[in-house]
Amino acid sequence: MNNDELKIHAINVRKNIVDMVYFAKSGHIGGSLSATDITTFLYFEKMNIDKENIKKIARDRFVLSKGHASPLLYAVLNEKGLLNEDLHTFRGINSRLQGHPSMRCLDGIDMSTGSLGQGVSAAVGMAIANKMDGNDHHIYCLMGDGECEEGLVWEAMMSAHYYELHNLTYILDYNGLQLDGTLKDTIGPEPFKEKFEAFGLKVFECDGHDFDSIRDAFLKCDQIKDTAQVVIAHTVKGKGVSFMENDTLWHGNAPNQKQYELAIRELGGQL
Repeated sequence: MNNDELKIHAINVRKNIVDMVYFAKSGHIGGSLSATDITTFLYFEKMNIDKENIKKIARDRFVLSKGHASPLLYAVLNEKGLLNEDLHTFRGINSRLQGHPSMRCLDGIDMSTGSLGQGVSAAVGMAIANKMDGNDHHIYCLMGDGECEEGLVWEAMMSAHYYELHNLTYILDYNGLQLDGTLKDTIGPEPFKEKFEAFGLKVFECDGHDFDSIRDAFLKCDQIKDTAQVVIAHTVKGKGVSFMENDTLWHGNAPNQKQYELAIRELGGQL
């Protein structure tokens, strides 16, 4: 898929993220927008997933370990044509589009996540199972930078290297912000590259909003055959909506009507 096509899909995804959070009056918008480009790339270019194989074991898997960014996952599945739900039911009572994704609710949700770090660990088990079953499909796991303050993230990294899980790629949404402020002012889990390498993983970095840079990082991951990989994607929280960018206010707040209309107008202008 060419970059212009990917950009159009990403803009549509961002519009639906803003739309869902606005109508729900609740949801995590900033971290959903920051990871939109890289998740769009995975679903529309990299991953082997479509309507024909969505219920099959023999396909690539995506684990949204930062499960609070569920608007991103629902919006991408919708854009891909894999979700047959009214997005305006997001976070509603009895809706299948819950605030954290549940694999018991929808096809295409490959792991129930929410408690930070657990998706990172579950991805290890999924990759081990693939190897044991002789299934050569890949596991992709998106994690947040603040999520890396959880100890079980690093236990998972040790296991991913020990079991030589070359079929597992982690993506770090490195936007530098979390609920309580900047990473360095909270616990400060950096430096990421050196730490991941110390745990035995191969690490590649990219601009998480540049499709050429993203593509190059994943092509490098494809060459690794002896351990898991980490793509450190440098991103901007709230990317695509000017007044949301790099502002911790938009970690978990919903826009009011005026802000919503401005955001949708900005995104529409990008088309």
